[in-house]
Amino acid sequence: MDYKKIAMEKHAQWAGKIEVTSRCSVKTAEELSVAYTPGVAEPCLAIKNDPELSYTLTRRHNTVAVITDGSAILGLGNIGPEAGMPVMEGKCVLFKEFGGVDAIPLCVRTQNVDEFVNAVSLLAGSFGGINLEDISAPRCFEIERKLKAKCDIPIFHDDQHGTAVVVLSGIRNACKLTGKKLSDCVVAMSGAGAAGTAIAKLLLDAGIKDITLCDLNGVYSSDRHYNEPAYTELAAITNPNKKSGTLADIVKGADIFIGVSAPGLLTEEMVKTMNKDAVIFAMANPVPEIMPDVALSAGARVVATGRSDFPNQINNVLAFPGIFRGALDVRASDINKEMKLAASDAIASLVTDEDLEKGIIIPSAFNPGVVERISAAVAKAARESGVARIKE
Repeated sequence: MDYKKIAMEKHAQWAGKIEVTSRCSVKTAEELSVAYTPGVAEPCLAIKNDPELSYTLTRRHNTVAVITDGSAILGLGNIGPEAGMPVMEGKCVLFKEFGGVDAIPLCVRTQNVDEFVNAVSLLAGSFGGINLEDISAPRCFEIERKLKAKCDIPIFHDDQHGTAVVVLSGIRNACKLTGKKLSDCVVAMSGAGAAGTAIAKLLLDAGIKDITLCDLNGVYSSDRHYNEPAYTELAAITNPNKKSGTLADIVKGADIFIGVSAPGLLTEEMVKTMNKDAVIFAMANPVPEIMPDVALSAGARVVATGRSDFPNQINNVLAFPGIFRGALDVRASDINKEMKLAASDAIASLVTDEDLEKGIIIPSAFNPGVVERISAAVAKAARESGVARIKE
């Protein structure tokens, strides 16, 4: 199929992938008076006295904003906020179709961190959660940190945390398949942007102790100086053995390779230097760091990519609809570490022993149990970690 041609034709036909529909009837004067003036004044006054009622008297409880500044759209780069609208609309469709969550696309015309943070924080009272999308690193780290400090609703950068949750799910099942203990695995990573940073942090939270990252600037180490605070932090919590050199150096003796970088960086020779039953997550799109057949022929036990035409696709749609569904259901004030780990465990649990025998470590996004299992696990973790405002 010529997806480019068909996508242009369909987008012109659709003239937008989402629309607003009414949940109330206004076919009579009486119905209009209840839904709008004068009747609407009563819920307005009630919310004035108790802003928490905005969750029960409006659709806020089930509504998420999908927000970008256009700086890192879908691997296309900094193409601007308007050009990002088709992606944001698509994300809103996924929220609704997979999680039953109403989502509104917002494309903000600034790439100044403080202007963006101010704009989003001023809108936060209209939503139950904020999904940040396609914002370039390292700005995305500062934006998320500042918004979390200013807002009392979940702030979730899906490019970071959605990816990390799904990767951890796959790693857990890969360890089950290979018989290796998660905490004993040595991990080599290529790419330290939004996804790479979040993946490393969540793997550390899950119990992996030895993670080393590299990018075009070399291997991250606490021995080096970085201008960006986010990278100083990353270097401080990774590379415990103070490795240096290139990707080839840090891959040697590793159990797991995770790539969120560029095509062709991992060679067959590098895979051969990894430990027995190596696990390869080559997620550069559309061309991965190494093609699955090459990695398998070099001795890898299991391979995952970001592509739908290969087994074990790392797809964020596995994570974010269920994560937000669970967070909204308990009116969480944050999506924290405990909730992300719970989501990852839930995704991993959907892979059966029969699947594992076939080398499948990631469930399909169309598995009907995905959202239900994730949302229940996330809601439970939110309550247990103290960020749920609905306790039962």
